[in-house]
Amino acid sequence: MSAALASLDSPSITAIRGSQRMSLELRHGGRREVDVRYQLHGPAHAPVVLVAGGISAHRHLAGNAHWPEAGWAQGLVGPGQALDPQRWQLLSLDYLGGDGQLDLPIDTADQADAIARLLPSLGIARLAAFVGYSYGALVGLQLAARHPALLQRLVVVSGAHRPHPYASAWRALQRRAVALGQLQCGDGHGLALARQFAMLSYRTPEEFDERFAAAPELVNGRVRVPAEDYLDAAGARFVSQVPTTAFVRLSESIDLHRVDPARVRVPATVIAVEGDRLVPLSDMVALVEGLAGPTTLRVLRSAYGHDAFLKETDRINALLASALTLPGDPA
Repeated sequence: MSAALASLDSPSITAIRGSQRMSLELRHGGRREVDVRYQLHGPAHAPVVLVAGGISAHRHLAGNAHWPEAGWAQGLVGPGQALDPQRWQLLSLDYLGGDGQLDLPIDTADQADAIARLLPSLGIARLAAFVGYSYGALVGLQLAARHPALLQRLVVVSGAHRPHPYASAWRALQRRAVALGQLQCGDGHGLALARQFAMLSYRTPEEFDERFAAAPELVNGRVRVPAEDYLDAAGARFVSQVPTTAFVRLSESIDLHRVDPARVRVPATVIAVEGDRLVPLSDMVALVEGLAGPTTLRVLRSAYGHDAFLKETDRINALLASALTLPGDPA
């Protein structure tokens, strides 16, 4: 295991970025040597909360005194937030396959098993909570089902026990776009197009009607609709951040995901978004009905659809604050 300790203002603050190499039996790939890269930040003796996001998320959550660059959870983590690094030790990691170096089928169960191997090496006997958004929610469900002794509570945001067939069809077309780009020796073009397809599934018709209702323009004799600039920017940004192989394999991982809700017995808070086209409210209700432990369902209505957890940060923060309340905390 390798780890780097940041320059600290106080010896009571943990700020570690590290990597652990482990031999892991993958469900669809056999035994492999993999590197699990992680970040741990917060008061040294505070309870540990693992925070996991979508397939493009990584181990850096938000800027802080030790690592000032913005993170993927910039609006969700910070002083005064429910995920406050002054209250919790916040653990996060890069997903297996997230660097594009693992070109084989990756299951959400593999991600959970990697976490289960990592925690003892960090001296963490049990997580106070696992907070998972989108793909991270799938991993959290797997961890709760496969390694229940490792977490005290689970917060699931926009992720269910199985992929909806409609959403799987969207992802299949995105992967075909990538394959087409590869056939034409244009990996970046295919990946950008796949991301643009994805943005249509993450958001809602209501948002597009509000933002992009202007008339189309004629550009060099071609019709260009208002949403194209937004989609082009989203595609270019994604290509600059995510390897093509990582996208394909983690997209597949969502479609491989299956969890029996009856195996999840830890207390859970499930946060669903009405209007989420990838994880319909009906699937989230079915998950809640099947979970074996004490469960609370909270429903948001948002024009941002599946991306609500990234856009409705104040509302998500309020729900997390309730879900993460500890015994003895002030009401």
